Amino acid sequence: MAKSKIEVYNLKNGEQEIKLVYPELRKVVLILRAIGHDLRKRMIDLLRENDQMNVTDIYVKLRIEQSVASQHLAILRKAGIVLTKRNGKFINYTLNNQRLSEVSVLIDNLAA
Repeated sequence: MAKSKIEVYNLKNGEQEIKLVYPELRKVVLILRAIGHDLRKRMIDLLRENDQMNVTDIYVKLRIEQSVASQHLAILRKAGIVLTKRNGKFINYTLNNQRLSEVSVLIDNLAA
């Protein structure tokens, strides 16, 4: 089996050089796409206001179909934006504030 080559991109920001490793860049793109969608932004805001909610609470508050809410929550979970905790037959969702802080720092660094 051949070794996979890790691609590295160098960007210059003035005098500073930024090194981007392709797998890390893909992860960042996944996260930014996850939080960039209008409905997922509303879900994040709702979770920020309520700390913890299950899918039923979310789709009722947002007036969307349960399947739509579940699909978007799955995207947020895959990106690490929300955390899950099972409570009987329900799965409760909470924001992963550490991940959101990491994203904020990353955006600040890329925008600087």
